[in-house]
Amino acid sequence: MDISRRSLLNATAATAAAGAIVGAPESARAAPLISVLGRDATQYGVRPNSPDDQTRMLQRAIDESAAAHMPLALPPGIYRAGMLTLPAGARLIGVRGATILKFSGGASLVTGQGANGISLTGLTLDGGGIKLEQRRGLVHFLNSLDVRIQDCEIVSSGGSAIWFEGVSGEVSGNIIRKTAVTGLVSFDALGLLVAQNTILDTNDNGIEILRNAIGDDGTIVVNNRIEDIKAGPGGSGQYGNAINAFRAGNVIVSGNRIKNCDYSGVRGNSASNIQIVNNSISDVREVALYSEFSFQGAVIANNTVDLCATGVSVCNFNEGGRLSVVQGNIIRNILPKRPIGTAPDDDGGIGIIVEADTAVSGNVIENAPSFGIVAGWGAYLRDVAITGNVVRKAFIGIGVSVVPGAGSALVNNNLISGSGRSAIVGLDHAKAVTGDLGSETSSRFAQIVLGGNAIR
Repeated sequence: MDISRRSLLNATAATAAAGAIVGAPESARAAPLISVLGRDATQYGVRPNSPDDQTRMLQRAIDESAAAHMPLALPPGIYRAGMLTLPAGARLIGVRGATILKFSGGASLVTGQGANGISLTGLTLDGGGIKLEQRRGLVHFLNSLDVRIQDCEIVSSGGSAIWFEGVSGEVSGNIIRKTAVTGLVSFDALGLLVAQNTILDTNDNGIEILRNAIGDDGTIVVNNRIEDIKAGPGGSGQYGNAINAFRAGNVIVSGNRIKNCDYSGVRGNSASNIQIVNNSISDVREVALYSEFSFQGAVIANNTVDLCATGVSVCNFNEGGRLSVVQGNIIRNILPKRPIGTAPDDDGGIGIIVEADTAVSGNVIENAPSFGIVAGWGAYLRDVAITGNVVRKAFIGIGVSVVPGAGSALVNNNLISGSGRSAIVGLDHAKAVTGDLGSETSSRFAQIVLGGNAIR
């Protein structure tokens, strides 16, 4: 056999390494993996499954591990604790589903202010239903950069599950359930990703992206599952929404699965340049996809909506709301009424309603008891194009405001099938004031341009 010098050296090195492993002391070979991850919390007197409160020992372990720039690992078990304050650099690691921090009372379970570089991973944070003060979360961070909450479960919070103010970072892969207020609240985010979380059974909203004043926010809310959202405090749309963006500009809401909400699937209020795209929404009792009040710029595209009171509403031109694209959505099985108190006469039954500077194209609407598409509300109509849509089984296919002062609309190349009353009508607010304009070769109203519509 031809043995080269290189192969001989490699064989010698491998033999030496194997001998080192065999001859290693038992204690070295049996060293727990937790020592590789970081410091073991039990080294500080923390005892899993103890009936005693562990706050003091846990806080010491957190502080000393953070000062040493090392993670703190918590073995499986239940740890009863009050408020734990995380300094900059604190990293808590548990075994997912097996490491449980059980809240024993205080302002929050985990909190930090000005604490950059924080991470919580693999923990179950159990609020025990203990009531929190208003504007508090079981996890509560203020003015902190690069906060990461990943692969955790947050259950039975007596306030919000997570409350952020002035925070950047990532909330991903978590399960949030049985929340007394809202799953996640973020004020004045500095660059936040909310991704692949499951949020179930909240009493106010699923996710709130908020700002104290209108401005750029840029939070990305993507690929979350949000279900069973109640409007516990009542109101006319402030609560009961899966995702609510308020005054927050440049927010992206994409790829979320939303089901069973008392009000909206996604609600943008004074949220300019919002993108609501590629979401799957079913069983929401008000407007499924909403852009309202003082905004400029909204893209609502490629969503599926099944069972709602109104599919898409882009409104409040009277407040400056304008400039949008509503494209490629499937909207079907529309309820005739919205929840009581949401609007005059609690009107519903509409697939899409828009007001100003908007293109409505390539949408498919089916089973609308009032209107498939509505352009304008009284005098609040300007530069709307309704083209290339399919409207099936609507009482009225398309309605366009024709009151004095209303602006222009193009209604062209749509297919309208099975209308109960009329294909295209002129409106005074929600009231039809003309016969079927779809049967006319040209519009009698100068501000409405008709052409090429197929009516069946």
